[in-house]
Amino acid sequence: MFHSVWGSGCGVRTAHSLLTGGLTLLLLRHRTDVSPQDDAWPHLQPLLFVTLVTCSTALYYRVSLMDPGYVLTDCDEKEEQETTSQNPGAVRMRRCGYCLLKQPMRARHCKSCQRCVRRYDHHCPWIENCVGEKNHRVFILYLALQLLALLWAVRIAWSGFYAAVTWSEWLLANILLLVAFMVIGVCTVVVILLLVSHLYLISCNVTTWEFMSHHRISYLKQCDSDTSPFDRGIIRNLWSFFCTCGNVVWERVYIRDTFSTV
Repeated sequence: MFHSVWGSGCGVRTAHSLLTGGLTLLLLRHRTDVSPQDDAWPHLQPLLFVTLVTCSTALYYRVSLMDPGYVLTDCDEKEEQETTSQNPGAVRMRRCGYCLLKQPMRARHCKSCQRCVRRYDHHCPWIENCVGEKNHRVFILYLALQLLALLWAVRIAWSGFYAAVTWSEWLLANILLLVAFMVIGVCTVVVILLLVSHLYLISCNVTTWEFMSHHRISYLKQCDSDTSPFDRGIIRNLWSFFCTCGNVVWERVYIRDTFSTV
């Protein structure tokens, strides 16, 4: 399930594409490390850089337009009753006050998307879409690829600065490249912080929403602020995140790991 390209977020996606394309063209028109060289493959480096940027942009559109894991129907009431009868202390599923659907554990209603999202992480204004159970892995892959493209772009921009006798002459000759370098530098720092923070939370099996709103979430109130009932160790958490296909029944994980220690 994908969103319409011309739907909500069209302006954000257009701005992202224009900024990416503009910066790429600006870097390629200057004489830098990726400029055609006098060797057997003069256009290899610019072609590889453009390919990396294109793949990053394609992943951006994919994560921006794909279904993050919307809750489409009520959860299985029979399964909920069996779970509650076997474990009286289990947290009951709540009915969303906006879309009136029963939310599975770790789901949350997004007011921007006006839908409930499974294993909701956050609503990202950069992609104008939620990050949830279905697109979180693609989001991480996009961040990693985007970081590679940005780091390469920083090197390209740095190698393109012209030398000059005075500061005024240097600034006049490099003003556009300097602006591009600053924009790319800021974006690089942001992407690094996002990627590192997400990988840390993934290694703990905690979502951004759970980390920020731990004290307000019913199934986390009995846990310490620095622990999660879904945490099964770094290796198993990473394996579960990157290698598990399909929706996870978090109620079963919660009951197995929480009530087995009681």
